[in-house]
Amino acid sequence: MKIVVLDGYPGNPGDLSWDELKAVGECSVYNRCAPGEIVPRCADADAVLVNKVAITREVIAQLPRLKYLGEMGTGYNNIDVDAAHERGIVVTNVPAYSTRSVAQMAIAHLLNIACRTGHYTRQVRAGRWSDSKDFCYSDTPLVELAGKQMGIVGMGQIGSAVAMIAHSLGMTVMAHTSKAQEALPSGVTKATDLDQLFATSDVVSLHCPLTADNARMVDARRLALMKPSAILINTARGMLIDEQALADALNRGTIMAAALDVMISEPPAHDNPLLTARNCFFTPHVGWATHEARERMMRVIIDNVAAWTAGHPVNTV
Repeated sequence: MKIVVLDGYPGNPGDLSWDELKAVGECSVYNRCAPGEIVPRCADADAVLVNKVAITREVIAQLPRLKYLGEMGTGYNNIDVDAAHERGIVVTNVPAYSTRSVAQMAIAHLLNIACRTGHYTRQVRAGRWSDSKDFCYSDTPLVELAGKQMGIVGMGQIGSAVAMIAHSLGMTVMAHTSKAQEALPSGVTKATDLDQLFATSDVVSLHCPLTADNARMVDARRLALMKPSAILINTARGMLIDEQALADALNRGTIMAAALDVMISEPPAHDNPLLTARNCFFTPHVGWATHEARERMMRVIIDNVAAWTAGHPVNTV
């Protein structure tokens, strides 16, 4: 059996091992893969593992030996699952490996905005505190989160983890979710609708999957519902937000700040309007990428392939 890993570097930049996967079958690991390289590299592959490489219907049609597609992450919108299923190709993913890490990143962004830790580090290094006439130095408002409302869109495992941390900070929590109120964690109130959540929350954090129905759901109209003091956090999928509308809202002061770990195009173009928008904070899609989360990811990737070869696939989509 031949296994091909098309874009292994993001999940394993060299600090983890592929050896267990190589023990399952002949295995070729590529750090990155351009669209034109997919078919040549996978022409005789039985199993192909991908992270963000697009496996389209057209690609699948050119890979007659393909029997297994392994998504090396949770989201699998880069794979044409319908086309794979029509061919009888098994598709798996890696659920829940990064729950704590992504929740941690969302809260890290929130605390940075509330406490301005990055800003004050730069100010101290620039000598502002050393030159202060007082024992302390401040040039921005600081925000206490206790008593504020956290609005969470999507109450899967990550959204639930964020709710738990927000509650421990003294925040009230409202969620937009398909779950019934009685199925929500203690202390979480179900929003009547998405507009209510955006209009009443001091912080809105996105933790829902991307679907055809919610693409760019954070648009100019919904941003206008938010408080001028509100914070928007997105560690889910970039396409949930209309980026130009968000840049405009930040620059006009419609909302106070935004924090993004994901964007529509990754990496973003140099002229993306959010890169120069007021009070927009970024991490480069690394919320999932703690060493601990990537170790869990690698374990599940290997177990998924082993289960499939044994005839009992798990984590199928």
